[in-house]
Amino acid sequence: MQNLIEAQNLKKSFATDAGELQVLRGINLSIREGEMVGIVGASGVGKSTLLHILGALDRPTAGSVFYSNTDIFSLDRNSLAAFRNRAIGFVFQFHHLLPEFSAIENVMMPGLIGIGSGQGGRASSQREIKGRAERLLDEMGLSERKRHRPGELSGGEQQRVAVARALILEPKVVLADEPTGNLDTSTGEELFSIFIDLNQKKGITFVIVTHNEFLSSRCHRVLKMVDGKLANNS
Repeated sequence: MQNLIEAQNLKKSFATDAGELQVLRGINLSIREGEMVGIVGASGVGKSTLLHILGALDRPTAGSVFYSNTDIFSLDRNSLAAFRNRAIGFVFQFHHLLPEFSAIENVMMPGLIGIGSGQGGRASSQREIKGRAERLLDEMGLSERKRHRPGELSGGEQQRVAVARALILEPKVVLADEPTGNLDTSTGEELFSIFIDLNQKKGITFVIVTHNEFLSSRCHRVLKMVDGKLANNS
């Protein structure tokens, strides 16, 4: 498998009243196409910060991130936003669904934004995006819940809608930040099984930040962060 993501000497610091706070202290990391990688570690060690930089939601203080040899932080702001929308799917602990829209409308949203910016991938019309959203919700077992708004769905159903939304533009990688953290044990395991199924059947790469070491053990590789560094990277 080829490398999909490569991070080189990533550092991130923040200015505080007490002085500079170093969150990432030189991260070197490669993610191969089709991998499922878990990132574990205690709270505050920089797991979410690392994921946000890998997903171009934040910029490093120093270092580079390459996607298939493209230095993403060398892109201008608009190009970087278009790349992020097209190439990366995100799933967070809290689903961040828009409450006034139905499940299918929430799933369609990134696709509609992509079409508007000319970054809709292989989908070039609202009709295509709607068809893709319906198929994804069917795959998530939500065929009867497409017209329901988030407030009418269970926590597990809301998170499955969020997963479908992350997949609407067929990204090469999904970055998930504590995706089961707001779910009960059984529902969390069901969601993780969906990730495994998507990885095996569609070859989607997953990078998953989690406190749940039982679930992370089901990944191909588990990386542990300690004090802003990777304690292992094999």
